[in-house]
Amino acid sequence: MAWIYIIMAGLLEIVWVFGLKYSRGFTEIIPSIVTIIIIIFSFFLLSKALHSIPLGTGYAIFTGLGTVGTVVTGMLFLGETINPLKVFFVALMILGIIGIKIGPAQPKH
Repeated sequence: MAWIYIIMAGLLEIVWVFGLKYSRGFTEIIPSIVTIIIIIFSFFLLSKALHSIPLGTGYAIFTGLGTVGTVVTGMLFLGETINPLKVFFVALMILGIIGIKIGPAQPKH
């Protein structure tokens, strides 16, 4: 269940990052309120996941999913630039996230 929480939290991170843009520095009331609610729920799910997933692994996956998802969404739907170097580094981040997940487990202290 913890992995479902971390994936949901990472996906919500993508949503709230876009919410930050559309809240226009928290000057637009409705987008600001929605963004704050999504941030709270995203961090709630992250905290639930961190009960079972090591802190470093969980946070790296959370931020990695959010970063990759935000960059890809921007490129696909918002007209942000797509170039081979950008795609390479996004792919490298995805490999890093996978590597963190499948890497050797650390003993719990």
